[in-house]
Amino acid sequence: MENKRELLKKVFENEEVKRVPVGFWHHFILGKEQFRGLEDKSILKRAVDGHKKYYETINPDMMKLMNEGFMGYPPVMENKLQSGEDLLKIKSIGEDHPWIKEQVKHVKQLVDLFKDEVLTFYNVFAPLQVIRIKLEFHDLDFDSFVYLAENFPKELNMAGLEIQKDLKILVKKLFEETDLDGIYYCVQNIQSKKYSKEVYDKYIKTTEFDLLEFANKYSEYNILHICGYAGHKNNLLYYKDYKAGAYNWASFIENISVEEGRKIFGAKCVMGGFANSPGTLIDTGSDNELSEYTHNLILNNGYKGYIIGADCSVPNDIDDDRLRIISDASHKYQKIKYNK
Repeated sequence: MENKRELLKKVFENEEVKRVPVGFWHHFILGKEQFRGLEDKSILKRAVDGHKKYYETINPDMMKLMNEGFMGYPPVMENKLQSGEDLLKIKSIGEDHPWIKEQVKHVKQLVDLFKDEVLTFYNVFAPLQVIRIKLEFHDLDFDSFVYLAENFPKELNMAGLEIQKDLKILVKKLFEETDLDGIYYCVQNIQSKKYSKEVYDKYIKTTEFDLLEFANKYSEYNILHICGYAGHKNNLLYYKDYKAGAYNWASFIENISVEEGRKIFGAKCVMGGFANSPGTLIDTGSDNELSEYTHNLILNNGYKGYIIGADCSVPNDIDDDRLRIISDASHKYQKIKYNK
């Protein structure tokens, strides 16, 4: 039987492999329930069941473990998030808080399901993305985060530094108390013309860069995800010096191909190739079209340092069997001769 763990490790290390691995993911819990795992443990059970069914259906080469149920960071959930004063109320909750302890227990349960077969990666939002996610996904408020960033950059920075303290605690415990292989670290440009790279580096990078460096001390298999969800655009050069084991960005949103992005990130391991939006090939293509497109991705990007994936999470109304077609195609188009 093929050892998928060793396969993916070789890909991260830019070694030639006989088969290009596949890694897609989607959410298993939607809406406000994504924030309520501490209040309703049945949500966490459904998340575990969803991960398990997905793995059995897709036959993936990696498992991205979603942080559903724990998107609601308490100091943010209990906050109006309307002013600089609100941001300054955000303070570290410390390692004994249930949001930390229960989350580690939950992740351990997920990791234990898959750790013997594939590498596992846990979704971790960069500190200030925790605020954006609450506003946009929970409150359905799509304007306030940019408003806060433009009008209260110092206070936003201070809030991010407090959140970073707890995320470091979480990351440390995840690596020390579970067999997690890496984190899937989500960043995004501030969607504002006021945020040049200089401004971003001053107020945003200082809240998120150290967390990635901290995670890198525990694992060489961390993935940096530059999120283009809902059409948000990013300047990938903002993250050129963010060191990770692999990089994933919205190639169709940014109009930056897998190969072009690979050059930006110093020829490191990259993942992507499929648009994840409804109405695109992954949603509407025939079985043969999906298989042929997968073959073309492999021909164009080769058998070194490449993982077939999507721009971001695949929408839940796209049948998992379609992802299985892509997974099966990766097995079909194996390299006959390769350097072992």
